[in-house]
Amino acid sequence: MKILNRTLFGAIPATSHAKVVDALGRAIVAGELAEDEVLPGDPVLTARFDVSRTVLREAMKTLAAKGLIRAKSRVGTQVNRRELWNFVDRDVIAWRMQRGVDTEFVRQLSEMRLALEPATAALAARHATSDEIIRLYNIAARMDDRSHTRESFAEVDLEFHLAVAAMSRNPFIRSVSSLVEAALAVSFRISSPALSPERIMQSASTHLRIARVIADHDEEGAAAAMRQVIVEGAERACEALAREGGGAIVIS
Repeated sequence: MKILNRTLFGAIPATSHAKVVDALGRAIVAGELAEDEVLPGDPVLTARFDVSRTVLREAMKTLAAKGLIRAKSRVGTQVNRRELWNFVDRDVIAWRMQRGVDTEFVRQLSEMRLALEPATAALAARHATSDEIIRLYNIAARMDDRSHTRESFAEVDLEFHLAVAAMSRNPFIRSVSSLVEAALAVSFRISSPALSPERIMQSASTHLRIARVIADHDEEGAAAAMRQVIVEGAERACEALAREGGGAIVIS
């Protein structure tokens, strides 16, 4: 729940390595370090972050693994072009969200979810066991609690969607769960169902419907029910952005 923790709880990096990765990663994704720009040398960066060369090297390896930088012989370490960034990586998604969320970003996340999650729900309906169905019902029931805060509702909602992904029996689907987490974090940061008891009840009801059609092993019904949840969440987020004047909302 790394993205949710950052977005809703304001979690901050704890180690020297994580602090270097976070500072440089945020600067790259925010455009403060431009594409193809050469990063300062090791002496400058070790002094800036007050870390050893070993810590700095490990941080650079982490950023390279995220597709943000590359080492070039006789040039130094350069920022990669945006199309090479790993947008499935939880940190990259979180840094992108910290730049500000607008309707275009909501649309892109929603398109990805619509391409993935209805099919995931259909697979869950195909493969679900009795124990998994009971667990899914229990999660859906926990959503219907009028005392939810924005944070507690988001955690239960994410738990539900991750449970559906696990039921798909497809490891590739489970590996991109960060996209679902990002979409939920954006949605709940901008406009959470927990803002009113009526919206909590409505959201719990739509998720309960997903659980029911999965329990019936109705693949088409599961896909349709999941599609409805995604579309309603995206519409709610876009409406909230429109009320803010249509500009980006900074999430940090």
